[in-house]
Amino acid sequence: MTEQRLLVKRDGEFTYPISFYRDFLSLPRETVGLPNQGKRICIVTDSHVAPLYLKEVMAALEKTGREIYSYILPAGEENKNLDEIQGLYEFLIWKHFDRKDLLAALGGGVVGDMTGFAAATYLRGIDFIQIPTTLLAQVDSSIGGKTGVDFKQYKNMVGAFHQPLLVYMNVSTLKSLPDKEFACGMGEVIKHGLIRSREYSHWLNENREAILNREEEACREMIFQSCLIKKTVVEKDPTEKGERAVLNMGHTVGHAVEKLQNFTMAHGQCVAVGCIASAYISRKRGLISREDYEAIARQLSSFGLPLQVRGLSAEKILEATKSDKKMEKGQIKFILMEKPGWAFADTSVTDQELREAIESIRQENQEVG
Repeated sequence: MTEQRLLVKRDGEFTYPISFYRDFLSLPRETVGLPNQGKRICIVTDSHVAPLYLKEVMAALEKTGREIYSYILPAGEENKNLDEIQGLYEFLIWKHFDRKDLLAALGGGVVGDMTGFAAATYLRGIDFIQIPTTLLAQVDSSIGGKTGVDFKQYKNMVGAFHQPLLVYMNVSTLKSLPDKEFACGMGEVIKHGLIRSREYSHWLNENREAILNREEEACREMIFQSCLIKKTVVEKDPTEKGERAVLNMGHTVGHAVEKLQNFTMAHGQCVAVGCIASAYISRKRGLISREDYEAIARQLSSFGLPLQVRGLSAEKILEATKSDKKMEKGQIKFILMEKPGWAFADTSVTDQELREAIESIRQENQEVG
């Protein structure tokens, strides 16, 4: 890959770059070039990421000549709530942040979502940038302007659309990820191939070994292609009124499982299980073949992702899907595959179809083995 940048753009609404690097050295130049020229930047990170990258990113941003502050959130999905957002609001007030100042989200998807939500709501909206450090955040949550927090046990139920000014990718941060967290990011990566590019799915299979070894060139190309797919969908439908819904493939069942497991099962793992449920219904309807279904299962498994969930009843999972924020007129907007590499939103999935799909992820699936 020779390009260093993608541009996310919708005329009259937003324009921002996704920039790809192997370190943080270009962050000052990228930040100075932004339309925001406020006096202060607050780096928002969490207790896992701060020891790894906060000092380095602070040193880089100090070269912009601005006053640099940092705020450290407690790590973990269980802390993605309004109470923690209130703490950030108070800090910004104490430090006299105004609408001309800037927030910088340094970390994974939870940090990015929370920082974006705080930026969208503090003083009715201030600017922010994304500096994602996990694979999941780099290929998914840092792009597209979806921000939010969980409300009680309801995932991302409170939020806003608020586009960043910049997404700065330091691909080398993937080397610090635990294997499980890297695999979780692959859940969203594989989903991108399923919804919009069969060729990308094939490329992932062909480059599996290099990706799992976290070879820089392969990982950089993978992130670039995933970002290209997501940014193309976001540009067409920034507020999820139509096509953008396909990015939620695997999320209806996945979020239900995630909630019922009290967030002990990682998001990317839940998405993978949800993608299998979607593929199951797609196969039952004759939209994809048995061979296609088995290939999807093999691919997810080959990148270390689960195909099943244990300890949950089908009825509880089905009931939990009914509280999904993607309901439309009382009907679940479920993402199915019209064919491998092309997905669509469907509101005709019945409870019986969904129940059968849920059963397929609860038991030993002989069709996959």
